[in-house]
Amino acid sequence: MKVLHIITGLGIGGAEQQLRLLLRHLPVRCDVVTLTNPGAVAEGLRADGVRVRNLAMNGNRDLTAVPRLTRLIRRGAYDLVHTHLYRACVYGRIAARLAGTTSVATEHSLGRAEIEGRPLTRGTRALYLRTERLGAATVAVSGTVAGRLRDWGVPAARIHTVPNGIDVAAFRFDHAQRRATRALLGIPDDAFVVGGVGRLVPGKRFDLLIRAVAALPGAWLVLAGEGPEAGALRALATRSGVADRVRFLGGCGAGGDTPGIPPVLWAMDTFVSASREETFGLAVVEALAAGLPVVHGVCPAVDDLPPGLAPDTVRLGSLTDPVGELTTAVRHRMASGTRRLPPPPAVDRYDIRLSGERLMNVYAHALDPAPSTERAHS
Repeated sequence: MKVLHIITGLGIGGAEQQLRLLLRHLPVRCDVVTLTNPGAVAEGLRADGVRVRNLAMNGNRDLTAVPRLTRLIRRGAYDLVHTHLYRACVYGRIAARLAGTTSVATEHSLGRAEIEGRPLTRGTRALYLRTERLGAATVAVSGTVAGRLRDWGVPAARIHTVPNGIDVAAFRFDHAQRRATRALLGIPDDAFVVGGVGRLVPGKRFDLLIRAVAALPGAWLVLAGEGPEAGALRALATRSGVADRVRFLGGCGAGGDTPGIPPVLWAMDTFVSASREETFGLAVVEALAAGLPVVHGVCPAVDDLPPGLAPDTVRLGSLTDPVGELTTAVRHRMASGTRRLPPPPAVDRYDIRLSGERLMNVYAHALDPAPSTERAHS
């Protein structure tokens, strides 16, 4: 089988890095086309041996993308097209239909009121639903996203839930790397370190972490990620008098001297994800795999699980005093002392190998949607 993945961009982001990890575990030949922004993840994919093309779209309404994608699909003789992120799903599904090739799409970022961090409008929703019908299946990265798709009117039979995954072994705690990473970041061995990972955007509410650490004199903060809020968050740390106890790492694992995500997590003592809205919450799963207790807001990766599978997590829910609630939760963790935990049962559910197997089942269904009994008698 030969599959073409089409994605809106390949800068450092959750969907982009998930695609790279997934391609390492799919037993089929995969090429990738990015509509724009062939950033660090494109470089990583090429290092993995994946062929990556940049379509170099000239804005969201560059309609020449459709014929160019159509020709590319036909010339590549692909068996399947797999699209990721809103713009790629819209253009990619149309092009695949024109090329006569089956397509599936993964819905990574559909929130209650926004998609990929942008407000959902009536026009956005209408275009999404019209083009969704052109594909054979839509993959939801969590049960929460699957429910939103059903609420939108996507038929349940077209929705397949394939949770995001991680390379569990890569996050196994390493004490020597913990000490080395702290030394690199200028953090004392005995400091209590709170951490967060993700795009520096308002919805992630990283400002709450800075305010909580400011109320806890013994706590340090490590933030890994890039985004438009970086300057505002640095200014807040300075105004709050904690700039010397906050480390902004930028994009981790993108080369240079910046450590990767696993060593950064090993350097922490408590992980916080205070997001107002998430479609999955991959960073929380990575933190659990690294043996960290977690304090989290909305996180389908945990919220959708049966009780007891992620015991060392605390759910944030205050609408009136989120800073006070988070400060109390972190203070409790500090009083409990620093300790490493065995990865909870939830982590095994999100092994990237399982994600790959589930996706291959979706591919098989899309290419031959007849029930197994009908196929057996054909």
